Amino acid sequence: MKKLLSARFSNGAVHLTQLVLRVVFGGLMAFRHGWPKLMNFSERADKFADPFGVGSSISLGLTVFAELFCGVLLVFGLVTRLATIPLIICMSVIIFMIHRGDPLGEKEMPILFLAAFVAILITGPGKYSIDGAIGK
Repeated sequence: MKKLLSARFSNGAVHLTQLVLRVVFGGLMAFRHGWPKLMNFSERADKFADPFGVGSSISLGLTVFAELFCGVLLVFGLVTRLATIPLIICMSVIIFMIHRGDPLGEKEMPILFLAAFVAILITGPGKYSIDGAIGK
């Protein structure tokens, strides 16, 4: 009980938490959001939102890059901080441009993903990652 109420932490617990954050949020983003967009690229290309006026196909391609490829990089912990930047941009665009007039409930998942990606950007990949193994 004393341990549950303690504010102390160990380095192992921090590294394990970083691993869980990376794998869960990177994996969900890659395989729940990015992969379906890639598999249905041609059907979605004409109807996809184009918030910057670069074309629907390019916007979809940039989104697939962020969600799928950067999500996979997060799972493995490879160039982790760099991989979070496109994901943070993607989630910010969804929150502040795509769903700007929608109620909070519509923005809830992108806000959660954004918070997780910002936390990963700040804390880094942790010891249990390819970046951690290379950095030794």
